[in-house]
Amino acid sequence: MARDDDWRLQGQERYLTGVTLVRRGYRKYPENPEWDHDHCEFCSAKFMVGDQPDFLHEGYCTEDEYRWICETCVADFKDRFGWALRSEVVLSDS
Repeated sequence: MARDDDWRLQGQERYLTGVTLVRRGYRKYPENPEWDHDHCEFCSAKFMVGDQPDFLHEGYCTEDEYRWICETCVADFKDRFGWALRSEVVLSDS
């Protein structure tokens, strides 16, 4: 668990306390397909579609896919923020 003086804490409790986070592969924000990347709400790691090796391609997001959080920050802050975690359900085409 992160300490109270962790540099990554910058007021996120106002909008991330008690939310459900979904683990999924990163995809463009459905409400704005021109939006091609996001950043972790805590450490600013970059999420992006494609094969770029320096970017994250999966992590956790809010159910509306607006806010993204990397796996490291989820592990560090999940108890502090009281997140419910779930995995994306992938339905087969059968």
